[in-house]
Amino acid sequence: MADNPLHRPIRELTHAYARGDLNPVDVTEDLIERIDRLNPQVHAYVTALPELARAQAADAAERYRRGDRAPLLGVPVSIKDAFHLADTETTLGSLTQRGRIARSDSGVVARLRAAGAVMPGKTNVPEFCQSATSDNLLGPDTGNPWDIARTPGGSSGGAAASVGAGLATIALGSDGGGSIRIPAAFCGLVGFKPSTGICPDERGFRAMTDFVTAGPLAWTVDDARIMGEVLAEQTLVRRTSPKLRIAYCARPEGRPVHPAVADTLAAVAATLSDLGHEVVECTVPVDGWNEIFGPLVLDDELRERGHLLERPELLTPYERSTLRAATKLRSADVASARGSLTDFRLRIDGFLHRFDAVLTPTVATVAFPHGERPKSIDGVDVDWLWGAFPFTSPFNVAGTPAITLPAGTSDGLPIGAQLVTARGRDADLLNLAESLEAALDFDYTPLRDRWADQPTAPQPVPVP
Repeated sequence: MADNPLHRPIRELTHAYARGDLNPVDVTEDLIERIDRLNPQVHAYVTALPELARAQAADAAERYRRGDRAPLLGVPVSIKDAFHLADTETTLGSLTQRGRIARSDSGVVARLRAAGAVMPGKTNVPEFCQSATSDNLLGPDTGNPWDIARTPGGSSGGAAASVGAGLATIALGSDGGGSIRIPAAFCGLVGFKPSTGICPDERGFRAMTDFVTAGPLAWTVDDARIMGEVLAEQTLVRRTSPKLRIAYCARPEGRPVHPAVADTLAAVAATLSDLGHEVVECTVPVDGWNEIFGPLVLDDELRERGHLLERPELLTPYERSTLRAATKLRSADVASARGSLTDFRLRIDGFLHRFDAVLTPTVATVAFPHGERPKSIDGVDVDWLWGAFPFTSPFNVAGTPAITLPAGTSDGLPIGAQLVTARGRDADLLNLAESLEAALDFDYTPLRDRWADQPTAPQPVPVP
């Protein structure tokens, strides 16, 4: 499977195109065949776009023939259905949006198009991207490529599944509270959330507007860097990471984590120490994040979609409950959250003056079966909403860049480790992550082999 073009690093793939060793048209035809055959089982794509992909691949082949170059020229990039793609339906995971055709690309899609991306389709999301699992009323739940009976996470779950199942080289996602990092961790991928504000999506969908950013889900940190540079329209300079002072927090806010997650994170901390970094076990001051995040997210939902409560039968129970909770929100709660946002960001800024980076779990457990959010973790009762996912949203509130890397497995399911740096230090984060990635050397072979040349979706990865 190392020779499968869909699994090649982006730089290697585009160099092969430039040399004439591979042709974007042939790679795209193989991809379209795989989507036709495997998407009915994994449900990564909600809308397949074979004719668009063919046209973009043919254009890429001609541009290579002329000697043109672009960062993503001929590279298959799946598009999360939270972004507008011209002349294509944007469902946002909702029955209420069926038939709404975008007149133009939103900002990040336009930048990907200009960078030469081939777009084979739009990937599935929970309704209005509000949930951390990828289920809606449009069709079946998206499956986790490691075990399709389990969730890939959300809201970029279809994006993660498209990469993990070999149905795209890299995926465009968005992250308002962990929506890139959660599915990346559950699916064993790299998920990069840039600093808030550096990847604007002009003319795009509005939700979690204080916290959300576009970003990549990828096989490698370098692939994530390439897409990140396109989305941010800036160079994220690659250099050897210096020796850093890293805060290691195994259980932010004292929340429980699965023992395998804790053990994996301890091993990552040891690896960072072996790389020469000073790793300090300590508490990260993220308390109070939900008193900011909750009211501001609900305020957005009420403003943008409160009118949909007139047709509640068209909404998922999750979105109905979200909007109904929003109607009970007091203006004083919103004002208080708005005032606390600046203070929270300054507090994290101050902490990141003392430390160069932070290491935490990405999620508290491995991927769980569809519809079975954990009620307890490591013997401790947890709440339904946040129990499995308490470690990503604080850094959306902080506005900092954050990345998850696959760091190990438990019972054949991947475990992610999250790294965070100060606002604006996106390149430093990627450089640290790239050195850690090389040291961890995560083995994708079992996942890639199980999706190779399958007539239908494969069974779960056998437990060693």
